[in-house]
Amino acid sequence: MGRTQSYDRDDVVRAARSVFWEQGYEGAPLPELERVTGLNRSSIYHAFGSKRGLFDAAVESYLDEIIRPRLSPLTVDEVAPGALEEYLLGLRAALGQPASLPASSGCLLVNTAAAPIGRDEAVAHVIAGYRSELRAAFGRGVAARRSDLDDAQVATLADACTGLVVSAFALARVDAAGAADAVGTAIALVTGSPQP
Repeated sequence: MGRTQSYDRDDVVRAARSVFWEQGYEGAPLPELERVTGLNRSSIYHAFGSKRGLFDAAVESYLDEIIRPRLSPLTVDEVAPGALEEYLLGLRAALGQPASLPASSGCLLVNTAAAPIGRDEAVAHVIAGYRSELRAAFGRGVAARRSDLDDAQVATLADACTGLVVSAFALARVDAAGAADAVGTAIALVTGSPQP
């Protein structure tokens, strides 16, 4: 009879997620993953198949626990007119807190896109899906906020906001002020007024 699992899988994945988020897939050493998860190498491999399997679980956890809850006000049937502005203001506030993971480490998926593992077909597919999810949510937020725009203008503005947010995540590690400014520009575009 096999041993029963004596750990919480979600807790293990969250612990590993923080390491991957801070150090990237390639930079995350197995001893560090063992330390933060409380599992030895053989247990990690038994539970997830490989370091890559643990990474894939961490990415899914990141989408389900970090990204999608923040985007949820932009994906409901009736999007509030201020939902996108609230999302962007919250992001800018998070980027302004040096101790927060978004400020110190940007976005797990944007970082992954720029890393060697980002060239893996399955990983690239997940990253492209994330960008599409972000763009679709922003499109709904722009449409709710800017009834003065036609469909083409809504699409252009949603594309611009998506690009600005992605660039903010890419800049967060090296230029916090620049990252916050990029989000501020997105806010100004959405509201049609100067940066707050």
